[in-house]
Amino acid sequence: MDFERYIRDIQDFPQPGVIFKDITPLLKDPQALVQACETLCGMVKDYAIDKVVGVDSRGFIFAPLIASKLNAGFVPVRKKGKLPYKTISESYSLEYGEDTLEIHTDAIQKGEKVLVHDDVLATGGTANAVCKLVEKLGGEVVQCNFLIQLTFLNGADKLNGYDIKALLTY
Repeated sequence: MDFERYIRDIQDFPQPGVIFKDITPLLKDPQALVQACETLCGMVKDYAIDKVVGVDSRGFIFAPLIASKLNAGFVPVRKKGKLPYKTISESYSLEYGEDTLEIHTDAIQKGEKVLVHDDVLATGGTANAVCKLVEKLGGEVVQCNFLIQLTFLNGADKLNGYDIKALLTY
């Protein structure tokens, strides 16, 4: 399937100079949504995944679907102050600012195999912070899985050593 035709560019969002990759056209098409999920799951290969970590907020769209297909649990990583139980946090830089992510302290057990999923790999700060959170809890990140990778922002450099897969690359 030509997934690229379901991604639209939004100029100057969320700030001037940024070209935002809008995935909502893909999400509203049932066939494209199902096929994207199947393709993302197919990228996991032979890994036995215990948990799929979805990143706030668009990572929450596919991560639970992928977890269900892989017979794994889903773990949300959220922006600071959004999770109700005990958390650990990691601060990071992103393309247009700084932020902090949190994960519940009981979300991942030592030795669990973890797939990290988010919608876009841009500068890599978000995904790197998530990998650090997983590893602080004793989990093993076996793959970072994205709907879109923006290669010109060199985000993969911050994920050196991790297996990175993306449905689309720009």
